[in-house]
Amino acid sequence: MPPPQKSSGKAAGRALKPAAGRTPGVRAVSVRTSSEKQTAAKKRSAKELVIITGISGSGKGSALKALEDLGYYAVDNLPLELLPNFAALVRSSTDSGSLDQGLSEIDKAVIVVDVREGPTLELLPTILLKVKKMLHTSVVFLDASDAVLVRRFSETRRPHPLSRSEMVARSITSERQMLDEVRNLSDFIVDTSAFNVHELRAYMQAKFGPQDGDARPGSQMLVSCLSFGFKNGVPLDADLVFDVRFLPNPHFVPEFRKLTGQNPKVAKYVRDFPQTTEFLDKVTEMMLFLLPHYVKEGKSYLTIAFGCTGGQHRSVMMAEEMSKRLGKAGFKVKAVHRDMPR
Repeated sequence: MPPPQKSSGKAAGRALKPAAGRTPGVRAVSVRTSSEKQTAAKKRSAKELVIITGISGSGKGSALKALEDLGYYAVDNLPLELLPNFAALVRSSTDSGSLDQGLSEIDKAVIVVDVREGPTLELLPTILLKVKKMLHTSVVFLDASDAVLVRRFSETRRPHPLSRSEMVARSITSERQMLDEVRNLSDFIVDTSAFNVHELRAYMQAKFGPQDGDARPGSQMLVSCLSFGFKNGVPLDADLVFDVRFLPNPHFVPEFRKLTGQNPKVAKYVRDFPQTTEFLDKVTEMMLFLLPHYVKEGKSYLTIAFGCTGGQHRSVMMAEEMSKRLGKAGFKVKAVHRDMPR
């Protein structure tokens, strides 16, 4: 995987109604303690804007999706004149006053800006310098060799955004000239010639994802342990399905009939069978083998489904137990029960 190159440079209005208990025309004053002010200042300093730009066909769309899966607020092809306004919104959205006005909190955002902007693209260098003064901003310039770009356009059978009548190779040359100054202002220049989609995704997530504070093996993939009843059908979104109807059914124990697999007595009843422990150990071993490979291939979420007859006892216990085991192994996991009585 080629290393990144470090370059030399670096509304609508809304009518507000007075809140309950406030007198119209009187401005409310918010008093914050010094600790609250420090917390707000830290939040503002943690704000981040990533601007992805570069040559058409270099993978900007894939890079955008990779950061969106990391929790970035993603915008593709925002009108360039609105970029400073958007940066200001990101910067101020932490402030409690902004939240009171109905603005959503945005910790980090990513925007794609490229030749689709047309003539206004020449304003980008000036706007970038202005935005960088407002909040922490990183500019990523994606590039690839001409031969690779031409091949990618040929494979997708899409025209180059600069011209439908010119040859792709000629349009690429013109685009390079248009983006030359932007390239010089970029913080990171990434050559994607040798990348496939998964490798580019992995690079972007490694660069902009959680660092040492959240370096768990599956911190970027959500694993859902889902319980269900076969009598209601197999979940359509299940990636892996395990049938646990080989275990004795607590439904036939009168005191357990109205309970669920979340009840400690029911869970102990199911767990005490030797085949339960053996099954859980084997499935856990298999998942600990599979999950890192799913993460490596760029999978954002995985649903592991456990099914019993009604989705009330055995499958619920299994989903709960597996979520605990995978959580201890460092994966981001949640237990979901589709058919369990509420």
